[in-house]
Amino acid sequence: ARIRAKLGLDQPYLVRFGGWLWALAHGDLGVSIFTNLPVAQLIAQRIEPTLALTLCTLLVTVAVAVPLGVLAAARAGSWIDRCVMGFAVLGFSVPVFVLAYLLIMLFASHLGWLPVQGYRSIAEGFWPWLQHLILPSIALGTVYVALIARITRATMLDVLAQDYIRTAQAKGLATDEVLYGHALKNAAVPIVTVIGIGIALLISGVVVTETVFAIPGIGRLTVDAILRRDYPIIQAVTLLFSGAYVLVNLAVDLSYTLLDPRIRY
Repeated sequence: ARIRAKLGLDQPYLVRFGGWLWALAHGDLGVSIFTNLPVAQLIAQRIEPTLALTLCTLLVTVAVAVPLGVLAAARAGSWIDRCVMGFAVLGFSVPVFVLAYLLIMLFASHLGWLPVQGYRSIAEGFWPWLQHLILPSIALGTVYVALIARITRATMLDVLAQDYIRTAQAKGLATDEVLYGHALKNAAVPIVTVIGIGIALLISGVVVTETVFAIPGIGRLTVDAILRRDYPIIQAVTLLFSGAYVLVNLAVDLSYTLLDPRIRY
């Protein structure tokens, strides 16, 4: 009864919803049932590892996937193309948590090159911070590398078949200039769209990754809150992830005008 009264569950639905909106407008996300600490404080304490993992994974994903897709399109039908597409199929097939445990077994347990679990703040040193992010970033980013590489290849193949690409090649332009200066530029819109979707999916993927690698981030906080039925935290994290998803999609839509001057809003 005390918990129901504390959470306002003994009040009518409209009163509860209005009170929640009023508190949200003032930055009040409630108080954790388990720790009795403000939810906003708990999220602020856990946000750094999640942001570090997400940004590191995003950078690695884009830096690897786009060149792989361009290379596969430029060498369509070759062994390089088949290898890239084979990796893409494999990347889609292996679940994140399975790949995570395989990476831990190989690079952490057997070879001892990288730490098994945990997280170090960048304030403790760049190399320890990076060491603790390498395996989680690979585990989390593999499926998105596969996705973006496939979309990049398909889009580039369509662009490379256009007349203006053949004209650029007939003028004697270097292959890299044709691929990256002309073809990739015109294929950027669908690629950026998929990258935006990947960012949104990364936000949800960190829940599994942080749990496997014992990273004290938002994902681990979410799992702990679900197991403890700590509803204020679950509600706040859901709101946070939803807001991030909306903002990412808005940023992607706005970027279209920069990538293609023909697009106007």
